[in-house]
Amino acid sequence: MSRALSSTRPVPRRGLSREEAAIYLGVSPSKFDQMRTDGRIGPAKLIDNRKVFDVRMLDEVFDALPLEGHEADDWTVRA
Repeated sequence: MSRALSSTRPVPRRGLSREEAAIYLGVSPSKFDQMRTDGRIGPAKLIDNRKVFDVRMLDEVFDALPLEGHEADDWTVRA
C-alpha cells in the first residue's frame, strides 16, 4: 500500500494560512490580525478566494521587529 510522499515527509510550503502564519511568527491568530490591522503585516496572496501568506514576507516582518531594548522607528511593511 503506497502513501503520498507528504504523509511520510513534511513538504515545505511557501503560502501559509492565517493560523499557520501566526504560528510561524510565534503569535496568536488574534495578535496576527492586530498586526495586519496596524500595518506590520502586509496583504495576503489570493489563490482563488483563499488567502495565503507568503513565508518570504513573513520573514521580512519578523526581521523588522525591534530587538529587546531597542525602539522601532517604522513598523510598517516595506512595499
